Amino acid sequence: MRARLARRGAGCHEAGRPPPDPQRPLTPPPGLPTRKAARDLIAATLDDRRPLEEALEALPRRLDPRDRAAAHRIAAMVLRRLGSIDEVLSPYLRKEPPPPARHALQIGAAELLLLETPPHAAVATAVALAPRAFAGLVNAVLRKVATEGPAALEGLDAPRLDTPAWLWTAWHAAYGPAVRAIAEAHRGPAPLDLTPAPGAEPPAGAEVLPTGSWRLAAGTRVTDLPGFAEGRFWVQDAAAALPALLLKPRAGERIADLCAAPGGKTAQLAAAGAEVTAVERDAGRVARLAENLARLRLPATVVQADAATWTPPAPFDAILLDAPCTATGTIRRHPDVAHTKRARDVQGAAEAQARLLGAAAKMLAPGGRLVFATCSLQPEEGEAHLARAAGLGLVHDPFTAAELPGLPEAITPAGCLRTRPDFWPERGGMDGFFAARFRRA
Repeated sequence: MRARLARRGAGCHEAGRPPPDPQRPLTPPPGLPTRKAARDLIAATLDDRRPLEEALEALPRRLDPRDRAAAHRIAAMVLRRLGSIDEVLSPYLRKEPPPPARHALQIGAAELLLLETPPHAAVATAVALAPRAFAGLVNAVLRKVATEGPAALEGLDAPRLDTPAWLWTAWHAAYGPAVRAIAEAHRGPAPLDLTPAPGAEPPAGAEVLPTGSWRLAAGTRVTDLPGFAEGRFWVQDAAAALPALLLKPRAGERIADLCAAPGGKTAQLAAAGAEVTAVERDAGRVARLAENLARLRLPATVVQADAATWTPPAPFDAILLDAPCTATGTIRRHPDVAHTKRARDVQGAAEAQARLLGAAAKMLAPGGRLVFATCSLQPEEGEAHLARAAGLGLVHDPFTAAELPGLPEAITPAGCLRTRPDFWPERGGMDGFFAARFRRA
């Protein structure tokens, strides 16, 4: 939020001095547990730079599942539209309030402007959520925001405001005017994408995408879909499903899936009949990987190890390396990424990816195939690795448009895969991914 002197405003009261009109109800308003949880999620992301999923796991277990889901929805909206929300609040503040009060304001403004919460409920819960010394400020500011209503957002350059400056600059350098379409694609929730098991039938209402994924409306509960418990499909963004398809796994091949959790790509390879070794470093993610494979009833050898230092007993016929990255291609699904990552994180991620690529090249049998992928929109984590691969004895094997039905725009002039959130806008977009295929000389 911009801390600047306002032409009009309620000002921040000094700590310890009671506000003139706290408007604090004697009994907590309905919905307060949800807003408290949302505040904790927002604070974890913006103040501590923790991933939203990690913060969700840290919420009290006693919290009702409906409150948990509603808190996630509120927090995600605040993170997705943070720049616009702060721009609306800014004129009413003489100086920036402390984080607990700021987050109460952000939650209240999101509910008033974007979530269609009745004004009295949005204001009352935000006031109850704020520290007592700032209750009067929160009440006064949000009453003014409520008076303006959603019209307060009109005229704002929302795509620009809601995109951190370093990302806007980097994407403009990489993609030119398309930066605005990318930012626009991040403003709404992503649909639910599923990868089907062989022979499975799509559920009612699903769109079958040209690349084979199934797509349902945002907010669909995957566990409620028929066939989930039987392992007939798994959650995987349509773009995330492409690297495994482009590896072209064959039955009986020995294939390694490096950095494998949560297991969507492992499942694709195993479903094709390959003998899969799934390598994952983190113990918690290994457990999740094993659970997902058990539900899907798909076989794979799971190894807990750092792929950068692990040595397999024999070379592999093919390797899929979906390397850890800044994940800036997944902001439409994970709006926290825009706020937890910094420009300096890109170079560190690229260096780690280069180490993994070098290790993977040594695991590959002569003539074997390797697909390197990242879910990042940053060229340093994608196209820049082509030159590095050439020094590892890897020969670039370009993709062709015929391999990606309905998505020719995702093939770069160099023959790499580069998807963006603004692709397929009429269908709901897709995550940003980079992938390149190599063969060992």
